Amino acid sequence: MYRRAYTLLIGTAALMLGLAVFTAWKLDRRLLDPEGSFLGPSYIRLPLLLLGALLLDLLPLALWKAHGRPSRVLPVVRERLRTHWTRERATLVAIGVISFYLTYVSYRNLKSFLPFVRSDPAAAAGEVKALSYDRELHILDRVMFFGHDPSDVLHGLLGTSLTAEILSPIYLMFLPLVPLGVTAWLVWSRNYSFGYWFVTSQCLAWSLGTLSYYLLPTLGPGIAYWPEYTSLAHTGTTDLMDSIVRARGNVLYGGATGSVNSIAGFASLHCAITLLFALMVQYTLRSKVLKWVFWVNFGLTVVATLYFGWHYVADDLAGIAIAIVSFYVGGIASGQKFDRHLHSHPTTTTSKIPVEVD
Repeated sequence: MYRRAYTLLIGTAALMLGLAVFTAWKLDRRLLDPEGSFLGPSYIRLPLLLLGALLLDLLPLALWKAHGRPSRVLPVVRERLRTHWTRERATLVAIGVISFYLTYVSYRNLKSFLPFVRSDPAAAAGEVKALSYDRELHILDRVMFFGHDPSDVLHGLLGTSLTAEILSPIYLMFLPLVPLGVTAWLVWSRNYSFGYWFVTSQCLAWSLGTLSYYLLPTLGPGIAYWPEYTSLAHTGTTDLMDSIVRARGNVLYGGATGSVNSIAGFASLHCAITLLFALMVQYTLRSKVLKWVFWVNFGLTVVATLYFGWHYVADDLAGIAIAIVSFYVGGIASGQKFDRHLHSHPTTTTSKIPVEVD
């Protein structure tokens, strides 16, 4: 039933991992697990992630239904394992978590390797200087804004203090949103095909984003044209940008081998991933409140990428295109059927969730 989803999901993860391993070998650099210092090496973290997904579902439910009576916890857990954690659910969670994990780790490494792979041909012998198309995209921004920088327009319209304090946590919320979203769709999707749809689209988006970095590498306006952003209030986003600039310097010029470079552009994956979330909520959930929340989050994220100088306008447009392509291809692979009005319905199901086809 899910052969196409298996093939695309596992194939994407395998391709990304293969590219990361090959690039590390060619550059004679270490393949790193960027978050390894938190939960340890991957052979420890992967089982912990799978166990965490299981406990995230079982513990709150058991405590709620047991009504504070310890003797009722075990029967509740057994019933949940029997009815919800079927072989099909366990397969979905295991394949989804492992494939996404491998794709994301490979993405982080390939992103870090970018300055060494696409170096500036005009650099002096022995000099590490990354190729950059910031000037071209900056000119394009000014053309689209009739001779003005997008940052100047946004800072003039929205101010540089209160808006910065509001947009910063929205931008930073992206970091925990991704793993929580993957876990939620894998563990709690009523129709398994929605879980495959979500995680396959995610892996495709991160992979296409990596490809865009190599096609058109940039630093981003907040780094290449940093004086434009010095008037902004100091926020958590300021600290994040400062930290990744320092990390990039350590990797490129300080000989650091235990950290990764996290600066790369063309496409904005913040825009791509938040749009993917909004599309998945729109197509697979019924809650109007959640639909509004995720669409507003996407819109504010687009503004934040330009306001703080993370990306150029073209980067955001490319991210939106990546999201749409990933969403559609992931949907087709997982058994969704789109009609001429862009409505969809699943063509895969379980015995619990019958599908009504018009």
